Amino acid sequence: MWPYYETEDWSVLPPELNRRFNPAFNMASIKQAINEAVERVRMPAPTRLRDLIRQIRAARTAAEERTVVNKECAYIRSTFREEDSVWRCRNIAKLLYIHMLGYPAHFGQLECLKLIASPRFTDKRIGYLGAMLLLDERQDVHLLITNCLKNDLNSSTQFVIGLALCTLGAIASPEMARDLAAEVERLMKSPNAYIRKKAALCAFRIIRRVPELMEMFLPATRSLLTEKNHGVLITGVTLITEMCENSIDTLNHFKKECGHREIVPNLVRILKNLILAGYSPEHDVSGVSDPFLQVKILRLLRILGRNDVDASEAMNDILAQVATNTETSKNVGNTILYETVLSIMDIKSESGLRVLAVNILGRFLLNNDKNIRYVALNTLLKTVYVDTSAVQRHRSTILECLKDPDVSIRRRAMELSFALVNSNNIRTMMKELLLFLERADPEFKAQCSSNIVMSAERFAPNKRWHLETLFKVLVAAGNYVRDDVVACTIQLISEAQAQQGYAVCALWRALERDTADKQPLAQVATWCIGEYGDLLLYGPPSEDVEAPVNLTEDEVIDVYQRLLWSPQNTVVTKQYTLLSLTKLSTRFQQGNEKIRQIIDTFGSNLHIELQQRGVEFSQLFRKYEHLRTALLERMPPMETAKPQANGIIGLVNGESEIEEDKTMILEQLPVAAPSDSSALLDLLGSSDFDTEIPAVVDNNTPVTAAPVINNNDLLDLLGGLDLSTPISAPPSFPQVQSTPQIFSPTNTSNFLVDGLLNSSPVQNEIPSLVAFDKLGLKIVLKLERPSETPDLLVINMLAQNVGSMELTEFLFQAAVPKTFQLQMLSPSGTVIPPSGQVTQVMKVTNINKAALRMRLRISYTGDSGPVLEQTEVNNFPPLAWQ
Repeated sequence: MWPYYETEDWSVLPPELNRRFNPAFNMASIKQAINEAVERVRMPAPTRLRDLIRQIRAARTAAEERTVVNKECAYIRSTFREEDSVWRCRNIAKLLYIHMLGYPAHFGQLECLKLIASPRFTDKRIGYLGAMLLLDERQDVHLLITNCLKNDLNSSTQFVIGLALCTLGAIASPEMARDLAAEVERLMKSPNAYIRKKAALCAFRIIRRVPELMEMFLPATRSLLTEKNHGVLITGVTLITEMCENSIDTLNHFKKECGHREIVPNLVRILKNLILAGYSPEHDVSGVSDPFLQVKILRLLRILGRNDVDASEAMNDILAQVATNTETSKNVGNTILYETVLSIMDIKSESGLRVLAVNILGRFLLNNDKNIRYVALNTLLKTVYVDTSAVQRHRSTILECLKDPDVSIRRRAMELSFALVNSNNIRTMMKELLLFLERADPEFKAQCSSNIVMSAERFAPNKRWHLETLFKVLVAAGNYVRDDVVACTIQLISEAQAQQGYAVCALWRALERDTADKQPLAQVATWCIGEYGDLLLYGPPSEDVEAPVNLTEDEVIDVYQRLLWSPQNTVVTKQYTLLSLTKLSTRFQQGNEKIRQIIDTFGSNLHIELQQRGVEFSQLFRKYEHLRTALLERMPPMETAKPQANGIIGLVNGESEIEEDKTMILEQLPVAAPSDSSALLDLLGSSDFDTEIPAVVDNNTPVTAAPVINNNDLLDLLGGLDLSTPISAPPSFPQVQSTPQIFSPTNTSNFLVDGLLNSSPVQNEIPSLVAFDKLGLKIVLKLERPSETPDLLVINMLAQNVGSMELTEFLFQAAVPKTFQLQMLSPSGTVIPPSGQVTQVMKVTNINKAALRMRLRISYTGDSGPVLEQTEVNNFPPLAWQ
């Protein structure tokens, strides 16, 4: 109690002792109380928030709800006009609820600032909440809150500081973050654990917003890992994880500055204490001690141990302990195990630890929770590239997931199943996948069928099994089969000459049945019967398929007529059928008249494609009868055409890749866009050279752009060449002893130069040149001079990938002096697989018989990123230009 003074004049007492009467204090309180009373009398209390919620929920229609909201917003606007409203806090709370419903509430932004400036904590809490919801950096009001935040960051109340830190982390603009970052860094060193936790979270948001401020928080971050408070510790781990993920320099800083002797063992010690610690009511979640902190530490260990052998070795033991000691009966334990598996697979862990991780995922596949099964399949799909043999042990469980009622699980199981296919399990896997294809939803059939065909292409044990599999795919997938599957099946039948009798009999059996829902099957069947119809009627019976008994030509023609007249068949199928029927006129011994009559009816077909074929094929029975047998003779075996499937096809099963085809389809080069022209003109910038830009190729005819004019603004790539001085004794490049005769004029199967070189005999043999051999890329120039055009030099460029990594975005450019004329045809591709190659033809016209020089520019993207190389070839042999 206060001391007692014997005096009647209380005003003489000091203020700190005058508790009974303080005129200034009491008069202010009395005035405020009177004003509040007058305010309440003049303006009744507004609707409470809970009452507003009841009114809105009671609205039966959207119109009623809008009426209630508009009425309340009008009332709130009117109260905001008062300078000192005692109900500002309640009105802002209602306005925030209205904002959450999607109605405009921007008119309350300034009122939020007034609440933030209030000394009362309840007002500040609603004001900061309103600021986080209603303000963003695009609003001018956003700038006014910086000073309020700075004042509250220096408050003596920890909860006010916490409100300011939360708001700063939520709405900080780059300018605000730079202004207040020093305050946040100071609060990270506060002795109050609550403030340190809030400051670390705010720093996390600031770094994500303004990464260049990361260095400011590094000194204060180191001490967070030594905290005993779990709240501060988890925020510290989160902050370090964000720093390491976004900055390689910061990651190296924590590795070198702190050293693995500190940071990794410290994290391992914390994680070990969490595992071995007894029951702690404060941190226990379903029997697991602080699972949130465990997950955060495992994630940080994964980042620190990635591509680091020493750090990985330091955390191998603790990862094994977590994997074996964590309880799996609760979802909390499964979460920790999942993060442990990701960490094991991402670091340089031991092989036994990887097997343990895959086994954990295998147990996840047996879980009743579909979310856990999906996560396991998704992780195994990434893990299969790391340890295929360990994943193969769970193949039966993965195949069982193909029968799961959940569509997402079935899709992931299908993709993972194709990733597990290899030459040892191809028969078993294809049997299960074909069963899945039969009962699969339509959305799966296209991708599944293409992937089955791709797998069979790579791992088929023999041609017969391969054909049987493709036929089953055509039957099971029906109209969902992609065009690449049709082409692949036709190509296989064409090259498997020993199996053509079996194929034509099997496809005839399928064609006899209704094929309205199997158009691709009808297309393959009609093509096969058209090519090998004589084997169907007059060939020896196949051993493994039941041959048709007493089949006549009329029966075959009747089936074709049914296909052609059926309105359910597509135009493409009818095109196949019409061409096949025309070919049968040369395969059958009789019945040509009936075939001719059917073909004549298509001369007036409404569809232009069918009409054109009808008219043209009819001429083969009249004016060009003598050419029909030669034109419709059996096609030679086709070149290999692989289907392009959308999915993962056993690329990691230990099988060697099939060698890519030596000949590739001629691709079109896009004309360089104006924005990218400088990169190309960089090669062509010398005024002493005449070059041409390859343009789009149409019908295998090279089209060249206009010669490039001298451009002083571009880098002169060829400016260092002295063209006025004759070349004497150019340096010799190593010559290729034996180059594949890909461009030989006698090689009629090479369609890249068919019709360009085969009509002009080569004058004499010119040695080949190795123009470039570096970083796994070898470029060979093969030279040929047709005798009919002695001024023309044909250069066949062969780019070979002798490395083990795929080269993409390959671009070959060349420039010659202006006394020459250069014409470049399109390359055969832009991707060079390992042991693969890309070809390109160049034609150089040398009217003056001058010595040829060429500047080359090669660009591609390899394992280490984009590569740009330049070289000069000035050692062309005299036979190439004399």
